[in-house]
Amino acid sequence: MKKRKLGLALSLVLAAGTLLGACGNSENDDKKSSNGKDKKDNFTVSMVTDIGGIDDKSFNQSAWEGLQAFGKDNGLEKGKDGYNYLQSKSDSEYTTNLNTLVKEDYNLIYAIGYALAESVDEVATQRPKSHFAIVDSVVKQDNVASIVFKEQQGSFLVGVIAGLQTKSDKVGFIGGVDSKLIKKFEVGFKAGVLSVNPNAKITAQYAGSFGDAAKGQQMANNMYSSGIDIIYQAAGGTGNGVFTSAKELKKKDPKKDIWVIGVDRDQKEEGALKVKGKDYNVTLTSMVKRVDVAVQDLAKKTKEGNFPGGETIEYGLEENGIMISKSQENVTKESLKAVEEYVKKIKSGEQKTPGTEKELKELGFK
Repeated sequence: MKKRKLGLALSLVLAAGTLLGACGNSENDDKKSSNGKDKKDNFTVSMVTDIGGIDDKSFNQSAWEGLQAFGKDNGLEKGKDGYNYLQSKSDSEYTTNLNTLVKEDYNLIYAIGYALAESVDEVATQRPKSHFAIVDSVVKQDNVASIVFKEQQGSFLVGVIAGLQTKSDKVGFIGGVDSKLIKKFEVGFKAGVLSVNPNAKITAQYAGSFGDAAKGQQMANNMYSSGIDIIYQAAGGTGNGVFTSAKELKKKDPKKDIWVIGVDRDQKEEGALKVKGKDYNVTLTSMVKRVDVAVQDLAKKTKEGNFPGGETIEYGLEENGIMISKSQENVTKESLKAVEEYVKKIKSGEQKTPGTEKELKELGFK
């Protein structure tokens, strides 16, 4: 696809030449980047976020951090000749943003989140020579690489921590949009909690959005007021409201046990607060999903000429793509020991981690 305007002199030559000659010049021009360098010597990569944006302190932010790390490792600068992103303010912008990056001639284009799957499928069909990668969904196209994670494994582990450390035997889960993907978080969490605390009561609710912090705060307020003392949130930007709720309650009563379990990246920073000069943190732990590592890894492979088009790449405990956060000051030694034991069991296959309600019931949990 021709993306650059030819100079006036070249335009005159082409106008006087044959149609075949014009096509030949177009092909040669298409092999170069906007600064005239050969594309293979000027690898470029960009991403389209979902509505959470790169500052969602979660999924999109982790992807952007991975892209930034790749850029730094390869001497690239932010912009059209290096690495970049387009932020989607609404679902309707997904297809437009993907097409914009195609026109800007990026060697690899990431779509961050399952919500972009339909748009990726559409644009990839129309643009078969472009390379795409989607995170958290599978798009079956030869020019699309699909990156997925075993979220149920990490959710099981933070569920073990919640089950052992809840004092009220009441824990909660707040999801963004009720979907097959987020169900993996919910169900894995439930299995982890009930594996170590069969008497625990688990309340699961969905906000219907990944970008509504106010809704997340309201839902968390209701849960905490009902006696729930630990909430695991898998809700993107909506989850920021869960942290706001917990911190406000902590400010009112610093002695109260109020906890949030973060998601996708270490969210210790989101749980930090001061009360009368004393530091507190309401982040119990986080289920870390190394989206940054996956993004960086695939970009490296593509730059080296090994783009895994048509393949699905899955990251779990075995690939170090899933783990609990390294910030563990609020996690008891008992919980850490239990997590260590369950990690071994999961890797060996002794412990199954359900990703659906059906699998949860098959393991004997309700």
